[in-house]
Amino acid sequence: MPHGPGQPLHVGLDRALDVGGDELTRLTAARALDARDETLALLAIHDLHLAPIDEMGERTRWQHHPAVAALKGSLEERYIERLGVDDGNLVSPGAEETVAAVRGLAGSDQVPAVYRWVAEEAGGDELVEFLALEGGPDGGFDDMVAVCQVGIDGAPKLELARNYWDEMGRGGSAQVHTELHRRLVKAMGVRRMARSEQPLEALDRSVLGSLLATNRHLQPEMVGALGLIEMQAGHRCRKVVDGLRRIGAPDDALGFYVEHAAADPRHGKNWLDHVITPLAAEPRWANGILRGARWCVGVNRRFFDMAARRFGAGAGTRAA
Repeated sequence: MPHGPGQPLHVGLDRALDVGGDELTRLTAARALDARDETLALLAIHDLHLAPIDEMGERTRWQHHPAVAALKGSLEERYIERLGVDDGNLVSPGAEETVAAVRGLAGSDQVPAVYRWVAEEAGGDELVEFLALEGGPDGGFDDMVAVCQVGIDGAPKLELARNYWDEMGRGGSAQVHTELHRRLVKAMGVRRMARSEQPLEALDRSVLGSLLATNRHLQPEMVGALGLIEMQAGHRCRKVVDGLRRIGAPDDALGFYVEHAAADPRHGKNWLDHVITPLAAEPRWANGILRGARWCVGVNRRFFDMAARRFGAGAGTRAA
């Protein structure tokens, strides 16, 4: 049996995905031990849809196995419950009101306390540890944008194409954002933090993106969440640049955050004007966009408060 009494669900799932068939079927009645176990199992399932194909091997054949699909659905329901957004407060009558609400959310928490600590106080080792935990503003953003544009057209699709082209370094391989991040990691010696080491707040932040990317009915929420990231990332990246320069980081460490500090404010405005505004003319899109933006604010707030506590950087104090 891949999942025995008292055994974490994600451990049993990991073993079952290597075997498949009956081993997966036996997981149908399995239950997670706690929220962390739920989240790790859900990330493993989302990997079947989104992780680099060469890393997944034969596991991808079980992507739509009935037991996996059932487990994915139940774990996602639990995760959405934990996000804690009250749908009763989401009614948005039109594009103008939705744009104003999303802009308000973006402006309410632009520079959390931990980023001021990064800019002004963090030592070299502390800054490297924070970068390992934060992972940068992208977090697979290029793939998220690619998924987000499926099935839409007109101005929103064109804006997402422009956004994606920027992620691709505007055709220059050395400027592709993932390549800039690799140079940062090498220059600063940032280690890859395994999921088993990450706090729940970091895992929850990761799983929001994969939840949105693997559920077509949550495409409006994805538009809202990704737009919120673009609207807030530039302010935070400037603080990271300040911190890196303060500790004398090498040039190769700067490019990733310098690029985002300059480009993301433009991306955020364009996302608001050319993606959210036209799509939010339809009520279902308007409510979903606002819900996704609120989900993003919530998971980020919990993550940054956790990071502030971890580093002693003024937990619970956030700048407007």
